[in-house]
Amino acid sequence: MGRKLIFFLPILVFLVLGGYFFWGLDPDRNPADIPSVMIDKEVPVFDLARLDGSGVIGFDNEDLKQGTVTLVNAFASWCLPCLAEHPILTELAKRNGIRLYGINYKDKPEDAARWLREHGNPYARIGADRSGRVSIDWGVYGVPETYIVDGEGRIRYRHIGPLDQAATDEIILPLINELKQ
Repeated sequence: MGRKLIFFLPILVFLVLGGYFFWGLDPDRNPADIPSVMIDKEVPVFDLARLDGSGVIGFDNEDLKQGTVTLVNAFASWCLPCLAEHPILTELAKRNGIRLYGINYKDKPEDAARWLREHGNPYARIGADRSGRVSIDWGVYGVPETYIVDGEGRIRYRHIGPLDQAATDEIILPLINELKQ
């Protein structure tokens, strides 16, 4: 009995791992569809200091409970996808009624300030998350990530990866408009 088990155990392990990888390669699966336990929950308690050199103040969880829908974007100067989505964020920030806050994730303050000077600063407020602790509390897996927070301070949506025009037009703007009503 023991010899048979030793013989079939590697085959069983191979079949289980093969099935798992085959499931992961399903073309209908979107790797950005990582569920978040924070959806429809209140933002975590936090207090982020301002990003030195940015010219704007930081923010805390209470600032997100002021009755206004807010986009919160986690970004970093070293993040190439953050640069790709930056023009979209800049355009969103110009729209009347859209409030955009930034969480600068594990970045050197001087690098982040220089990046914002070079590419423009669309954020009404920016908090420096040098340790990454606040981002972990929000459920950030990596930058960029964008959250929609309703006027009561509940996270209503999370977008993983850089925003593109399709996601902005089909998901972000309709949800913001719905939450404003």
